[in-house]
This record gives sequence, structure tokens and C-alpha cells, in this order.
Amino acid sequence: METVKGKHILIAGATGTIGSETAKLLAASGAQLYLAGRNAENLLSVAQACQVSSSHTFVADFANEKDVAIMAEKIHAMTPQIDILVNAAGVGIIKPLEQLSVQDFRQSLESNLIGAFNLVRAFLPKMKLSGQGLIINIPGVLGKVPMAGAAAYSASKYGLVGMMQSVREELKRTHIRITNIFLGGVDSAFWDTIDLRVQREKMIQSQEAARAIWFLCQQPTSAVVSEMVLQPFNHQAL
Repeated sequence: METVKGKHILIAGATGTIGSETAKLLAASGAQLYLAGRNAENLLSVAQACQVSSSHTFVADFANEKDVAIMAEKIHAMTPQIDILVNAAGVGIIKPLEQLSVQDFRQSLESNLIGAFNLVRAFLPKMKLSGQGLIINIPGVLGKVPMAGAAAYSASKYGLVGMMQSVREELKRTHIRITNIFLGGVDSAFWDTIDLRVQREKMIQSQEAARAIWFLCQQPTSAVVSEMVLQPFNHQAL
């Protein structure tokens, strides 16, 4: 396995449950972290817990092209490139179609798909110059298997999978690796605003989801884990 010690790693969505737990594991392993999220207060809290300098934290809306471009410029002024980009950002809007508004659908696409596009477009060029890098996205199992009420969410995640598969084709002759991790139900803040009966005690613990991402960050550069699927025992959709 490769060590993450000294690696420059950007976690987009570091203020989320999975992103913050991933940050803690990578910080403990000696990675040079750059943390980004939309909530300034939560971002500061995560940075303090990981002993990350405030100069390595960025408040940004990833669906906003300008925000991402400014963040990338600041990061590249500190380091030639990001070795690993972890995209843990996104929103979850789960509603029956009749209750789903155009704004709900648009927000899902902007946060989960356009945000990922902006991040990849901002950091991939430097990876291509160096000829190496790793991009990890988290489509979730709803990026493979649809669920009732998840029309907007699945559309954004299926789009993410398709986009990254296409990008992978562009990178075949490089050592830039792309990994999609398909997480099943994770006991995280994702469910806090969703009006759906779920058994969170039977879900994957957020620390275990983060450990899977931490593991993926350490895979040998001679190979690539194209996909990883991690699901609860009681609800395996794949």
C-alpha cells in the first residue's frame, strides 16, 4: 500500500459527516490536508480537530465555477498539484415525483454533478502535467440502483458516474486514477432532513465509510480500484 504521509489531499465536503471523519483519518496518517466546505463555522471546527491551518481551509460553493476557480488558484499557489481529490460534497433530496420541484431537481444536479464537474476541471490539469493523481467520488448505491423517491438524487449520481467514466477514457494513457465508491445507507447527517422512515442503527457507521475512503487513498499507484461497493448487511442493493 502507498502511504498518504506528506501527500497533498483536498477534501471537498469536509464539513459533512463522511468528509469530516475522512479528514480525521487522513490527518492522523500524516497527509497534508486542504479542507473545503460551505459552512464556515463547521469548517473551522473540522480544521481544528485535524490540526489543519486556516490557510488550508476554503469556504466555497462547488456548484459555483468562480468559487472553485479561486480555491484552486489559492491551493496551487501553495502546492504544485493536489495528489488526491476526495469529493465528499453533495445534497440528498428524497421526495416522490409529485412533491419534487424543479428547484429540488436543479439543486440536486448543481450540487452533486455540476459541483463535481467544477472540481475535476479545476484540479485535473495540474495532475495531467505531473502525470499522476487520484480522484475519488462518492456516487452512492443510488448511482447504480434507483430507489423510489430518489429521481433527482439518482439522476445526479448516475450523471456523475457517466461523467467520470468518460473522463477515465480520456486518461487511459496517464497514471491518473479514478475511483467511485458506492456507499449504501450510511448513518450520517444526510438523513436529518429527509422525511423517510429508516433504521439508522442498522446502517454503515460514518467512521467505517471514512475508513473505506482512507483505504482507497493508499492503493498502489501501479493499479487502480475503479469501484468499491460498501453496504449494510441488512440492505444490499448490489
